[in-house]
Amino acid sequence: MVSDRGGRYGFVCRSRQTVYRALRRQGASKAKAARISNAGRTHAARSRMAHKAARTRRQGR
Repeated sequence: MVSDRGGRYGFVCRSRQTVYRALRRQGASKAKAARISNAGRTHAARSRMAHKAARTRRQGR
């Protein structure tokens, strides 16, 4: 089980713990995996990030 206690135990949002575990299997550090998995906790937030990334990629053309 991934920690969701916070503080010195770290924190990964419960709904994103499967993402955290997948990133760890791929070799990401604990801190990096937690940072990525905690970004965009809700579907709406992830969708907003995806749209922003698409706009950024479009600018580079």
